[in-house]
Amino acid sequence: MTEQELKALTNETLIEKSKKVKTYALINAGLIGVFIGVALFSALQKGMGFFTVFPLFFVFLLAKKGQEYRIFEKELKHRNLK
Repeated sequence: MTEQELKALTNETLIEKSKKVKTYALINAGLIGVFIGVALFSALQKGMGFFTVFPLFFVFLLAKKGQEYRIFEKELKHRNLK
């Protein structure tokens, strides 16, 4: 969701969507931790290989998705809702 779309939302809708985004952010953080753990375990046990690099690809994707949470937080602070 872009910043322009966020500015068009009402305060109530923004608060509701930010709660959902916060839940997704926590799930993403847990998944990132699991993927990094798998990559580290694989690297320590077998060295560099497919199962070392493959989870790190998903970490990158989940980290990119995390930008949405920061945008919501910025808009909430801008509107003095948080």
